[in-house]
Amino acid sequence: MRRAYAVLLALCLALAGALVTAGPAQAAAFTIPNGVQFTDTSGNALHAHGGGVIKVGSYYYWFGENRNADNTFKAVSVYRSTDLKNWEFRNNVLTQSSAAELGTAYIERPKVIYNASTGKFVMWMHKENGTDYSEARAAVAVSDTVDGSYTYQGSFRPLGQYMSRDITTYVDTDGTAYMVSAANENYDLHIYKLTADYTAIDSLVANPWPGGHREAPALFKRNGVYFLLTSGATGWSANQQQYATATSLAGPWTSMANVGDSTTYNSQTAYVLPIAGTSGTSYLYMGDRWGNSFGGTVSDSRYVWLPLTFPTSTTMSLSWYPEITVDTAAGTIGGTSATYNTLIARHSSKCADVPNQSLWQGIALTQYTCNSGGNQKWWFKDLGTGYYQLVGRGSSLCLQENAADVTQEDCDSGATTQQWSVVTSGSYVTIKARATGECLDVNGASTANSAAIITYTCNGATNQQWTRGT
Repeated sequence: MRRAYAVLLALCLALAGALVTAGPAQAAAFTIPNGVQFTDTSGNALHAHGGGVIKVGSYYYWFGENRNADNTFKAVSVYRSTDLKNWEFRNNVLTQSSAAELGTAYIERPKVIYNASTGKFVMWMHKENGTDYSEARAAVAVSDTVDGSYTYQGSFRPLGQYMSRDITTYVDTDGTAYMVSAANENYDLHIYKLTADYTAIDSLVANPWPGGHREAPALFKRNGVYFLLTSGATGWSANQQQYATATSLAGPWTSMANVGDSTTYNSQTAYVLPIAGTSGTSYLYMGDRWGNSFGGTVSDSRYVWLPLTFPTSTTMSLSWYPEITVDTAAGTIGGTSATYNTLIARHSSKCADVPNQSLWQGIALTQYTCNSGGNQKWWFKDLGTGYYQLVGRGSSLCLQENAADVTQEDCDSGATTQQWSVVTSGSYVTIKARATGECLDVNGASTANSAAIITYTCNGATNQQWTRGT
């Protein structure tokens, strides 16, 4: 009896210990697609546009803009994840009802920092009146918990005089906090030191590039060197991003240098997230592909996440990958290399084309005079089953077979309508749909621009033969 009791007691203690020590699941390497909308763990669109990330314990908390259909402020939403792939919606931490002046407003680029001295989480953001961009004010809210409701503290112009639009925040290794914001109609970037409680401006530290016309700042430090990444001020449209470095926030700062391609892969920087793990620290570029730039709204925006690399201690590089692999435990970020091909119809010498370089789902494919646009470039993503997805370079969407046409849609590796086989015959390939067994075909063997691309019974005709160009 005593022995049975002892065994039972041991089991109970072991179970109790497991319950006490249980925490979030350990992260592993996860693949994240680029240029697409994200969804949370409930399957809802994830709205954290223009956002920033703070790590608390084992969780990364991602704050960002959640807007109404007319682009006005709806909420600052927060999601959490251990692996940066699977995001759980936690709360709308600031809403239109949080303060009278938020009833009709624009709230942009919320960034949250933690004050170890006060135990408060402090949110900084850009605030406008919801009609135009004439206010150019900074705003602050605070909370006792990272994902609880934030108490709005009000909005103001820094030091009572400077315009403040796109912003970011940064807490240095000594605990001093800073805010960077676009001032003087975005022609200046001001670096401010914050007060000890992080809720107000203490002083203007530097204005390193007067007249530079930059916005969307993201500030981080690597091995004692500060990097400030910015975009040009071209509204919702993407542009060439640039960065500068310094060993002191007060300067001197270097001149701005280009990074990425001429549109930064059709994105604008929101944040740079250091990911520290057992293998070191990597740096994740987090960008927005704004829905407004392709005829939508902020809610239609997509995310571009890419690894930053550092050829030297003071230089930075950014390359395109259609998907990345992140391991938060190891602190590593990898990119999937991809070759993009044009598909040139043998009979017409014209290319498979997404009309008007559209980024929208449901757009039907046509043929058009070949050019260098991303709307004519396709990644044959090998699914390892003898089939491929054809992923657009411009849209990051996949070709899908339908009854009447072939469209670009959100990629779904499990959808047979998005799976294609490739059969080579001499210098040409035929591309066969898995779902129906029909071949990619230029309707009616037309040689005209904008002729529809469909699937049709395979017959070996030249309008079903394609060259994979580069």
